Amino acid sequence: MKTATVERGAPTDAQAKQATGRTMEQWYALLDEKESLKAGRREATKVLQSEGVKDEWWLVTIAVEYEAARGVVEKDGRPKGYGICVTKTIDAPVKAVYAAWTGAEAVGRWFGKLKRFECKDGGRFEAADGDCGVFKRVRADKDLRFTWENPRRAPMSLVDVAFAAKGGDKTGITLNHARIQSRPEADELRAAWGEALSALKEMLES
Repeated sequence: MKTATVERGAPTDAQAKQATGRTMEQWYALLDEKESLKAGRREATKVLQSEGVKDEWWLVTIAVEYEAARGVVEKDGRPKGYGICVTKTIDAPVKAVYAAWTGAEAVGRWFGKLKRFECKDGGRFEAADGDCGVFKRVRADKDLRFTWENPRRAPMSLVDVAFAAKGGDKTGITLNHARIQSRPEADELRAAWGEALSALKEMLES
């Protein structure tokens, strides 16, 4: 899947100050005062909103970077990191959309050239550009879960894709990509998945 560096990267204090009125460290100090680590990320974003942060990008970025700065990690020893959600409605039935996600020839057309593709529980995929992973759950016409790895990027993240029938033989796709370890990578992957799903839509609707 093609990814390209997006305009906004890792936040700096100067950028934070200009966009939100405080530096990152000033926001961290405020969240410390509110004991936001105990309350959790959702409550931290509420604190930020109450203090005037309205932009969604900055709300998420400050909350996630705050956890990392304070050493908060999950059971695997890594920060929870960023999560992105990309959706797309395609004018095709669920079976056709699911087949386009699980057949090697079809996936190669919208996702990118493949070196290996075994869409089954425990099966592995490898793309020519280095993206690879293992399918953790494959439920026909319902959903897919797979790990996401690339030697150029941080350690493994996790992708969930759900398929839902809509009226008129349309299908709604909801893709969640979690455990992304940096803001630039999250932004790159959001853009890349958006382009990939647009390519899938064009392929199936043409």
